[in-house]
This record gives sequence, structure tokens and C-alpha cells, in this order.
Amino acid sequence: MGGVCGPDMSRENYLDTIQELSNRIVAAQEPIRILDAIKWNDSVKQAFFAADCRRQPQVDADYYRDLPLVYDIHAVREALREIDRHTLTRLGQDNPAGDIMRRMCREYLRVLDMLEARGTPAFSEIAQELYGRSTEAFHVGGPTLADLGTLLDHALRNIDEQMFLDREPRDIPTRQAVALLQQRLNQVFTDPQARVRVIESDGIVADAAAGSDYIKLRKNAFFSQRDLRGLEAHEGWVHVGTTLNGRLQSTCTFLSKGTPSDTITQEGLAVFIEVISFNSHPTRLRRIADRIRGIHMAEQGATFLDVFELLVSEGRSREEAWTATARIFRGSTPQAGPFTKDIAYSKGFVLVYNFIRLAVRRGRLDRIPLLFCGKLAIEDMGVIAELAEQKLIEAPKFLPPPLVDLNALTAWMAYSNFLNRLDLLQVEADFAHLLD
Repeated sequence: MGGVCGPDMSRENYLDTIQELSNRIVAAQEPIRILDAIKWNDSVKQAFFAADCRRQPQVDADYYRDLPLVYDIHAVREALREIDRHTLTRLGQDNPAGDIMRRMCREYLRVLDMLEARGTPAFSEIAQELYGRSTEAFHVGGPTLADLGTLLDHALRNIDEQMFLDREPRDIPTRQAVALLQQRLNQVFTDPQARVRVIESDGIVADAAAGSDYIKLRKNAFFSQRDLRGLEAHEGWVHVGTTLNGRLQSTCTFLSKGTPSDTITQEGLAVFIEVISFNSHPTRLRRIADRIRGIHMAEQGATFLDVFELLVSEGRSREEAWTATARIFRGSTPQAGPFTKDIAYSKGFVLVYNFIRLAVRRGRLDRIPLLFCGKLAIEDMGVIAELAEQKLIEAPKFLPPPLVDLNALTAWMAYSNFLNRLDLLQVEADFAHLLD
């Protein structure tokens, strides 16, 4: 049964079938919490620093066996397999909604395989399959993610950090930051049925974390105004905003939950919105570049200590180097390869930028808001547009403020289509005497 619906299925039954299967995916994946399952506890960090940062962190397969998953992984796996089978049986091959739902089931199954492989080389191999590798090229013969990390690193080294990086003091305590960020988000999320909550938490390691309809700020932390603007754009407008838009879908409720492929697009959207709303900054890009370079090193056989010591030698504090390197090796071991999720920020940014640039070039501005209708992979945008035309997917209720009016973005992208054709090396040679 291809197309919209088969000859023996009314539109009402067709919509009910998609909604039922969609809701089953949402329920089946609910227990899966990737980052919770792979994080290193405080004792690992304390032991590493107690050894003067000279020994590999004490993490191996036994470490993860002592941190069992809190759900029956076999039951979740069977539920996803059953949904995959039922989707094919009831919707047939080449059905737009069915294709996305079956892709989601297959990805979640590989996520379960990855989590079962924690602490072994197979964990990193599956992570690279799901999130990508630093050696991936953006097109045949084109630059790779590793090239992007190197380029960012070189560009940032030319910046006088004393002048540009982190100029704003972090002097806003968590409780005040919660109130300020809540006030900002209330101006965007005005529907009483779909509000974003900002809450104080002592149960997170990072300074901030986003959930389905909330943002947590770490208790006893301090924030700058720039930090809050970045959290508003990245976590609020994009991550929570797309979750709420997905939850508001009446039929394709699967858009409220994301797989690793969706994560790549999500993080790319978040970085893109940070940049175009002028809420990004060199310190942020430095962290992104460090992670790409560290992942590339780990893919080539570098250990935790190799990456950590490189970052310290380049001027990062031990605390900063620990945070970056632990993100790269979590779920794995200090010598068994990287968890590559952190290349999603840059990989996704490039994919999103190119998609929007081409949408402007081809006059398909209608496709840009669809990026925010829920959690989706940019590779599915053709199918998403088809589902929108069939009125199975509703337009996003919430859009980041910079995209509410597409005029400025359209003008920028129209120019960028020409600017990207210029030879930057030749331009640099022409302008060199102006910048000496």
C-alpha cells in the first residue's frame, strides 16, 4: 500500500493508523536515555585529579555493568521490532509517514545495541554509525568535519582572547538566572498550554540541560547575560520549541521525539539560530572545535590522556580539558574510541545552512519553517514537505524570533549564494595590505 492511503482505508482510518503507530513509537522509546546511560560519575573525575591527571580514568566494561540500564532492554527491542513490522504491514512500502517511522525504529534498535556495548570498542563503532565520523566529507571531494575543526581552531588562534572571549562576567546566581530566563522565554512561548519552564536543579553536571518542556539550570552556578541569551536561543527556541511543536502534532506525534539522525539536525538548527541571532561567541566555537579535533584524534587511536594533555598544552584549564575529553570518551573507555555525538553541532550546522541556502536559491521559503515542526532529520525534509501538503503535519506553532519574518534571512542567503563562489585565498591576497 503506497501513496496516501490504500483503496480499502478511509482517510479517517489512515490518520488513526498513523497516529496509533506514532504513539507506540513515542511510548516504546520513552525509557531510553542515552546520556544518562553513559555518563561518568563524580568519583571518576575525583580519582583522575587525585592522580594529578596522569593516569587514564578508571572506566572499563565493569564500570558500566555496575550502572545497569533501568529498563528491560530486550522488551524495548521487541516492542520496536513489532512496531516496525506493523508499520510495514499496515501502511505498506513507500508510505511517507511509514518510511520515517520505520527509520526511527531501526535507529532506536541500533541505539540499544550501542548501549549494550558500553565499555567495549563496539560502542564507538556504533556511535560513529549513528552520529557520524570526523572523516566524513560534506560532498564528493569536499572538506571533512575534521577539516572544519582545524579551520575553526586556526581562525580562533588569530583572535586576541583578552579582547573578545568571555568579556561578560558570570555574576548572576542561579536563582536570579532562572527568573531572567523564564521572563525571556515567556515572551516567545505565550500559549498557556505549551509553556517552557525554567527550574533550578542540583541533579545535573552541566550548567544547563533541556527537557521536553523545561530548562534546568544547575544550582549554585553563576551565569553571564551572554550565557542566558545563548540558552534562550539554543535550548529554548530550538530544543524545547521543536519538542513542543512535535507534541502539538495531532497525527504524526513521532515528531516529538528524536533519534540520533534527528539530533544532528537539532544541534545544527540550534547552532544556526545562535549565530544568526548574534548569540554565539568565540568561546562557544572554541569548545566545538576542541571536541571535533579530540574526536578525530580518538578515531585515529588517541587515548583520553592524549586528548586531555593536548588541550592543556594549548591553554585550556584542567577543568575545561576534563569536561571536553570526558564528553568525547563517555560510554566508551579511555582507550576504546570516541562517542561522536559532539560532531553533530558542526555537521548539523553545515547541513542546515546549505538546506536553507538552497531553499532560498530555489524559491522554496515554505520549506524553512518546516524544519521546526518537530524533531526531524534533514534527510527527511522531502517526505516532511509531502506530509505537510497532505495535511498530516501541521505548521510549527513556535518559531525562533529570527525566523518569524524571513525577509532578512532571505536577503542574507541570497548574497551568500554568490559570496560562496569567491576564492577566499585570492580575496585574502587582495585585502592583505588593509589588515597588516
